[in-house]
This record gives sequence, C-alpha cells and structure tokens, in this order.
Amino acid sequence: MHTIESIREALVNLRLKTMAQYLDAVLKQAREKNQDAAFVLDRLVQLEAEARWQGAVKRRLQQSRLPEKLTIDQFDFHHHSSRKQQKTAILDLFNLHFIHRHTDVILIGNPGTGKTFLAKALAHAACNANIKVLFTTAIDMINHLVAAQVDHSLLKKLHYYQSPDLLLCDELGYLPLGSDGSNLFFQVVSQRHQGKSTLLTTNLPFAEWGNIFDSTTVATAIADRLVLNSEIIVLGGTSYRRKNK
Repeated sequence: MHTIESIREALVNLRLKTMAQYLDAVLKQAREKNQDAAFVLDRLVQLEAEARWQGAVKRRLQQSRLPEKLTIDQFDFHHHSSRKQQKTAILDLFNLHFIHRHTDVILIGNPGTGKTFLAKALAHAACNANIKVLFTTAIDMINHLVAAQVDHSLLKKLHYYQSPDLLLCDELGYLPLGSDGSNLFFQVVSQRHQGKSTLLTTNLPFAEWGNIFDSTTVATAIADRLVLNSEIIVLGGTSYRRKNK
C-alpha cells in the first residue's frame, strides 16, 4: 500500500519537486470538491509545468547578462515623429516572430534616441518567452574575443556568441574595431547569418561603417549579410536622456 509520504518521496526522486510540494494541498482540495484522481494529477502537472517555466525564464534572464529589465510600455512613442511613424514596426518586433524566422534587426540613430532601450526591452521579452538571449556591447564582445585568441580559447568564445537564439550587440560604431576586431566581428555575423537572429544598435548609417571596420571590404561584407534578411528601424530626434535631465 502506497502512503502519501512514499508518493511524495517518489516524486522528489523523479525531480518533480513542485508536485511533491503541493501534493497535500491538492489532495485536500480534491476531497473538499469531491474530485477524482484525474483532477489531482492534472492540477499537480500544471503546477510542475508552471514552476519549470518560471525557473527556465529566470535562468534565461541570468544568462542573458541583461543589465536592466525594461518593457515596451515604458517607451515614449511621443518623443519624436520617427517613433510614431514606426510604432507598428517596433511593436511587431515584440511578437518575437523575427527570432523564429532568423531575421536580424538593426536600430540606427544618434545617442539617446531609444536604440538601447528597445534592444533591452526586446531582450527582456525574449527571455520571458524562454528564448536563449545574450546582451553585449560591440567593443566588449570584441575585447573578449581578442583575449580568447591570445589564450587559445577562441573557438569556445566564438561559440558563446554564435549559439544564442538572439544576440543583442549594442553601441556598434562608437569605437573602431581595428583589423583583428573587424575579422572577429565578421566571423560572428557570418556564422549566425540566417541561422540565428542578431540585433545591432548603431549610431552610424551603413555608408559610414567603413569607419568602424578595418576596411570597406569587411564593412560591406558584414552589412550585406545583415541587410539581406533584416528589419531596419531608424530613430531620429534629440536625446531622450538629455530631455529628461
């Protein structure tokens, strides 16, 4: 004869800890409502599934290296006409279909126009959908890749940037990447192309990407891959941060 304790122990051994935790409460609820075993099993499975989902989302957020949690409802669409004009396109990104289609997203605009805010909000939304995300700045990614090249761990570090379903690379264009950095950036973009989604924020239009990368050849090769299958949003206006100050 199975006792409640033996059932609870079996659930724990099967790593069904939430089911074990709520076993007594659900059995009590079933008795009070005169429900059968199917009700008990269904309720326990629901609780276990919800707990696992929440745990997975928490891990996604931790692994994403996202510095803050922002949501699209905090975004001021009235700050500039470019935001209003592209509101539908911006909101469409938050259904996250572009990730499943392996489409890239490029946000272009001067500092303070909302590029990084949107990138962080999209990263947060993707994590909440249990999608593997990594947030980084362009220069931080290159610095890590260059260091990995020196200590002979480059393949491992390239995989780190190539494996997320969504890679958000912020602040491309503020500093030139040099010869090694340009080649490493190309490797990341090339490996992710049409297999994973990459979101870039940049303060420079494509015509000026030769100032970022070591040569116009590399700049053109990177831009060609990104533009081929991408959503491009250009944000205008003055700095929103400066306005708030």
